[in-house]
Amino acid sequence: MKKYDFLVIGGGAAGFFAALSCAEHRSGLSVGIFEATPRVLSKVKISGGGRCNVTHHCFDPRVLIRHYPRGSKELLGPFHKFGPQQTIDWFKSHGVELKVEADGRMFPTTDSSQTIIDCLQNAVQKNQVELRLKALVEIVEKIGEVFVVTLKGGEQVEAKTLMLATGSASFGWNVVRKLGHKLIEPNPSLFTFEIDHPLLKGLPGVSFTLATAEIRTASASFVQEGPMLITHWGLSGPAVLRLSAFGARVLAESNYQADLFVNFEGRMKSDELFEILMRCKDQDAKKKISTLNPLQGPRRFWEALLEFSGFSPDKLWADATKKELLKLSELVTRFPFRVIGKGVFKEEFVTAGGVARSEIDFRTFQSKLIPGLYMAGEVIDVDGITGGFNFQNAWTGGYLAGVSAAESVQP
Repeated sequence: MKKYDFLVIGGGAAGFFAALSCAEHRSGLSVGIFEATPRVLSKVKISGGGRCNVTHHCFDPRVLIRHYPRGSKELLGPFHKFGPQQTIDWFKSHGVELKVEADGRMFPTTDSSQTIIDCLQNAVQKNQVELRLKALVEIVEKIGEVFVVTLKGGEQVEAKTLMLATGSASFGWNVVRKLGHKLIEPNPSLFTFEIDHPLLKGLPGVSFTLATAEIRTASASFVQEGPMLITHWGLSGPAVLRLSAFGARVLAESNYQADLFVNFEGRMKSDELFEILMRCKDQDAKKKISTLNPLQGPRRFWEALLEFSGFSPDKLWADATKKELLKLSELVTRFPFRVIGKGVFKEEFVTAGGVARSEIDFRTFQSKLIPGLYMAGEVIDVDGITGGFNFQNAWTGGYLAGVSAAESVQP
């Protein structure tokens, strides 16, 4: 039976980083990664539209944790030990420079996720970490002081310390459940909103630099702001994705049926917009309403809003009544929609749920129930919004777990 000092189950970001951290922290250990599929680092490959959003340009842990709907309290300490700056430094020391974009997201300067994949795979080879593909783990048992891992086909291996970095894969959750851990019911996070509304028809691709959105179910309400995009099926963009993350559980409970109120002018209040519209009526009385867009948003949206509200294309500002302009200002700053389902966000797939946080020691990401068992990444009930935050959680957890395992293994 082959023996490992540290065996990682799962070949994603957290798994790779844990194996590398262990091997780099203490040379000479037997470290392995078992991946169930024929490919590793699949989420790294597709993240950020194929560019890999490695982390976020946010170096204050107290600010950083605000981007995690679940796990913010628990991640404060870990981020002080290994946060975005340490991530940037690690990749730089391994030959990869990162750059920051206007919204704070950080990518490799090559704008290619393959750069990150190559970096991690080269580091695995350099540190003599064994990588096995198509190695589906079926059973994990703690027998005495060691873990006995049984693969599909019956092969067994032994490990002094074990890491579960299986993401949202059901077999990983089955393993931790059988080991006695409590599992918080998994639900999708980071999804778009399906909305069937006449205002949005014909507007796919129209975007807003800043919009504020409030979603309400029978049990709760959430508010977020940010860029927003009209799609063929409804609404997307950072504001919507953030709402889906913070409201993941209550939206699942309501079967993704909810009321949504959108301020397409960001933080502008209805009375402020009404004053702007009244100025247009006074100063541009002889101009057509449809040809003068008073909004910060796109002209196409203004024209569609006028049509939805029953305005004639030839109507002049002088002919608009105060009541009509008041109604327009109210619609723009608090337009009511009905969410009827969820769509898919193709750049990042995240799950809310997993192993209960109360059963993890976040100083080392080690199980409080089973000594020598580590977990990191999406397998734990921790998730962030879009923008590099989920990868940062993976790097942080993987690093701290790998170092702890390296220090705990007895010769």
